Amino acid sequence: MTDYKDIATPNRTREILKKHGFSFKKSLGQNFLTNPGILGEIAETAELTKDDNVIEIGPGIGALTEHLARDAGKVLAFEIDQRLIPVLEDTLSPYENVTVINEDILEADIVSESEKVFGEAKDIKVVANLPYYITTPIMIHLLMSPLDIKTMVVMMQKEVADRMSAKPSTKAYGSLSIAVQYYMEASLAFIVPRTAFVPQPNVDSAIIKLEKRDTPLVDVIDEEFFFDLTRSAFQQRRKTLWNNLLNRFGKSDEVKEWLEVSLQEANIDPKRRGESLSIEEFGALANALIKNK
Repeated sequence: MTDYKDIATPNRTREILKKHGFSFKKSLGQNFLTNPGILGEIAETAELTKDDNVIEIGPGIGALTEHLARDAGKVLAFEIDQRLIPVLEDTLSPYENVTVINEDILEADIVSESEKVFGEAKDIKVVANLPYYITTPIMIHLLMSPLDIKTMVVMMQKEVADRMSAKPSTKAYGSLSIAVQYYMEASLAFIVPRTAFVPQPNVDSAIIKLEKRDTPLVDVIDEEFFFDLTRSAFQQRRKTLWNNLLNRFGKSDEVKEWLEVSLQEANIDPKRRGESLSIEEFGALANALIKNK
């Protein structure tokens, strides 16, 4: 398969787009990578073997898909744009281990589709260049999915990647950092300059690598309540944790007493801001609040 011309060179990309009369849709956040070296690095970061089954979201014209097909066992790609299906049938014709589905990843039954393509296989990785406008909903959707995803290597707007991998007491740290790091170990792999895309976006991108923890980072009584609490703590970043909690739960004397007792039990100063709390501290507070309810 190494004899085939890479899809992602600027000339080949232009040829493919011209051949199929394809025009970009801004509403779908379409930016195609035209640098085979970067695509190779993405595949390398995912440490793919023929035992791996890969889900890709938004394959575009197949530039990353072909790298995945060369290194992995099977590839299942979800493409929302109907116009790209015939393009992908053409560009990916040399690769028999690729299945493309014309569906929105947020609406598709990814468990059922994965079983059809991968069978009983357990080692699933997600490798994708995510559209900027919908990166966070897709990531949350995948994290909450019952699908057993071991590793994610995804490209996104650098600012969002920074937020996902951020540590406490930094500007980027927030409820998204906690939602991601609760389930996964997050690390920034490398930066992708805007010049590597057609059309060129207004910002740089980053590759983030997420590896699933054996167990969630903290042991919480109620995950839904834990995530609700973390979102509430960052509702107004400049306000203290106390004020944000009052805004979320109410300001009655009964609520204030409940919050005071729980904060004391979790050993957290109510005057602190949400951004200063570690994920472990949020877990302790969530558990105390439930116990004292």
